Amino acid sequence: MKPKSCDPKSCETCPGKEKMSKEEAVQCKLARIKNKLIVMSGKGGVGKSSVATYLSLSLARKGFRVGLLDIDLHGPSIPKMLGLHGVLNVTTQQEIVPHQYRPNLKVVSIESMLEDTDSAVIWRGPLKHGVITQFLSECEWGELDFLVVDCPPGTGDEPLSIARLIPDARAIIVTTPQEVALADVRKSINFCRKVSLEIAGLVENMSGLFCPHCQELIPIFRTGGGKRTAEQMKLFYLGELPFDPAVVEGGDQGKPVLEAEGDTPFKKAVESFADRVLERIKESAGEPSAPVKTIH
Repeated sequence: MKPKSCDPKSCETCPGKEKMSKEEAVQCKLARIKNKLIVMSGKGGVGKSSVATYLSLSLARKGFRVGLLDIDLHGPSIPKMLGLHGVLNVTTQQEIVPHQYRPNLKVVSIESMLEDTDSAVIWRGPLKHGVITQFLSECEWGELDFLVVDCPPGTGDEPLSIARLIPDARAIIVTTPQEVALADVRKSINFCRKVSLEIAGLVENMSGLFCPHCQELIPIFRTGGGKRTAEQMKLFYLGELPFDPAVVEGGDQGKPVLEAEGDTPFKKAVESFADRVLERIKESAGEPSAPVKTIH
C-alpha cells in the first residue's frame, strides 16, 4: 500500500520516493489512474492485442486520457500496430518516458526497450514480475482515466503478476466464436474468479466477415459463441467485432483503420464496444471523469 503521506498528484517529486518499496511505488502510480482494464484471453491468435489497441485508441478519441501497457513480453506487437519506433527515453530521475501516440494516449512495451526488436526474450517468472513492476512503478504515466493492459494469452506469470499488482483492475476477456477458443476462454474466466479479478465482460472478435460487395455478414468461424458463453458464465457481453482485412493491413503498416476516413462495420463495432465498456464501468463503480473533448 502507498504511504499515508503520499500525494498521488506529485509522485515524481515525492520526497519519500527513494525510501519506497517497489510495491509502494506501484500503488503511488496507480493512485493517479482512475480505471484499469486488463485485456486477456485463454488462447493465442484471437486478436487480443488488436482489441487492446483499438479499445485504447477509441477511448482516446473520445477525449479520455489513456495509457496502453503491453506486457506480452515474448510477443509484443502493439508498437508495430501503432507505427511506433525507437527506444523509450529515461529521465534524469530514472523515469521511463512512454511513447506519445496522441496527446492523450501513452504507450509502453518491452519492444520499445530493446535495441534489437528481433531479440528473443528468455525470462522466467521472477524476472517477468520484476519488469512488469518496473513498467508500473517507473513510467511517467501521470494522471490517466484509463490504463489498458495487454496480457499474453493463457493464465501464466504475466496475468498473475498483474492481478497481484493491480487488484482493482477489471478484465476484458477476448474470444473468437469457435469452440476451441471458447474452451480456453472459460479457463481465463475461472482464473479471474480464483484470483478475485473482476471481469468487465467478454467480447467476441473475428465475428464474421462483412462482404465489401454485398454488405452481408459471412460467418467464417460461426457466430454467437461469445454471447452464449457470456450468458452461461453469467458475464456482461460487450459485443462482437467483425473480421476486416483492412485491420490486418493497417496493423502491418502501423496505421490503425480507426484513424482512416469514412465508416466501416469494424469501426462502428469498435465504437459500440468502447461505449459498452464505459457503460459497464459506470454501472459497477461510478462514472469515469468526463473526457476533455471528442478527438477525431
